[in-house]
Amino acid sequence: MSQQPTPNASYSLTLRIRIHNQPGKLGEVTTAIGKAGGDIEGIDIVNVGKDFLVRDITVNAASENHDQEIIESLANVDGVEVINVSDRTFLIHLGGKIEVVSKIPLKTRSDLSMAYTPGVARVCQAIHQDPEKQFNLTIKKNTVAVISDGTAVLGLGDIGPAAAMPVMEGKCQLFKEFGGIDAFPICLNTKDPHEIVQTIKNISVAFGGINLEDISAPRCFEIEERLKEELDIPVFHDDQHGTSVVVLAALINALKIVGKRMEDIKLVVNGIGAAGVACTKIVMAAGVKNIVGCDTTGALYAGRKENMNWVKDWYARNTNPAGEKGTVHDIINGADVFFGLSAPGTIDQTDLQNMAPDPIVFAMANPTPEIMPEDAEGLVAVMATGRSDYPNQINNVLCFPGIFRGALNCRASRINEAMKLAAAHAIAGTIGDEELHPDYIIPSVFDKRVAEAVAAKVEDAAYTSGVARRSRTNQESAF
Repeated sequence: MSQQPTPNASYSLTLRIRIHNQPGKLGEVTTAIGKAGGDIEGIDIVNVGKDFLVRDITVNAASENHDQEIIESLANVDGVEVINVSDRTFLIHLGGKIEVVSKIPLKTRSDLSMAYTPGVARVCQAIHQDPEKQFNLTIKKNTVAVISDGTAVLGLGDIGPAAAMPVMEGKCQLFKEFGGIDAFPICLNTKDPHEIVQTIKNISVAFGGINLEDISAPRCFEIEERLKEELDIPVFHDDQHGTSVVVLAALINALKIVGKRMEDIKLVVNGIGAAGVACTKIVMAAGVKNIVGCDTTGALYAGRKENMNWVKDWYARNTNPAGEKGTVHDIINGADVFFGLSAPGTIDQTDLQNMAPDPIVFAMANPTPEIMPEDAEGLVAVMATGRSDYPNQINNVLCFPGIFRGALNCRASRINEAMKLAAAHAIAGTIGDEELHPDYIIPSVFDKRVAEAVAAKVEDAAYTSGVARRSRTNQESAF
């Protein structure tokens, strides 16, 4: 039976409580919160009166309903009044999460005359005469556009461009924090692939790279392919390739733990959307031969007619060498590895028992995985999810800041397969063989070594594969 998700900061509250100044009252409050399943993170005194204290109690919960249960648990405690409730997640989003700041002070007439008119005209003319100078003399050198149409946001689906903005802002924060890259969120009010492509082409002059985000399949494949062909800057659909790079890194290390080889395993992929297809392609490039994909209709096989599109047609022709048919529960029999990129509760304990010895399970549906780690305990050799509150989080932030950092450093014209494979091996290599453990196959998202290692290996791969446009010895000049 599935357990309730663990309380975490994404559902955290600050309860401002007026407590009658009697011995034991604070204990009654904390006991009530504890019985309701709340995880108290901190208690602070706000104000002290003659016969009362006002305290702020910060509590982690597991869901919005759980938030409400915790608040209601205090209603029955005599001498306690809940004055105010603040949702900490909403508070950090007030007014947005990013801002634009100037790199130089504008305090004198001289400052203004160089940064703007009349001095800026000289710089404009220099770029006009030599367009390559835009990489040195504008933000293009270090700026990425994070672009979405809001059709496939996290686990929320098609919520539209306005509702997608908080996610894109967060992505921009991650670019800056982990890659030192200035990124800007752009949400487009259209679902038309042609309009999206044309709009991105029209604004691309200001950016050194394009990060596509949360665009539904199969449209995302067409949009990315067209942009890669029609732009001369890197285009990267993170839901596809960011996920796939981190998944491959995790698989490299997980296979070391169980002593299996890429070419010998049977891999089941459940969920044939953008991430599922990209994960399949990258592990195929790494040597996996026996891959069977499943969707809500069942296994994909050559000749299947129901619930197909052009991407699934390609998938069916290039995977499932034995032509297996049936549901995911049938196909998972004898599998060494399971990739879940689908929906909560897709597989159960019986499915895990039917896998090959020492199974590897990456259940990456968010926020609730295909099977909870608690339910898989003792039945799998290695378990990973997309969540931050369990070991082995498959998180794209391990990939995209470093991969764009490397691409921008060498002015790559594109991000190719060689660069993605290099990124995966760099992430995996951050953990030494002596450090490997079933609960530690992938580094922490806060491990500063990761982005640096990825950037270096990606840059090397760009030079080796011929997509870098800077000489390794080139020193930047403003002239």
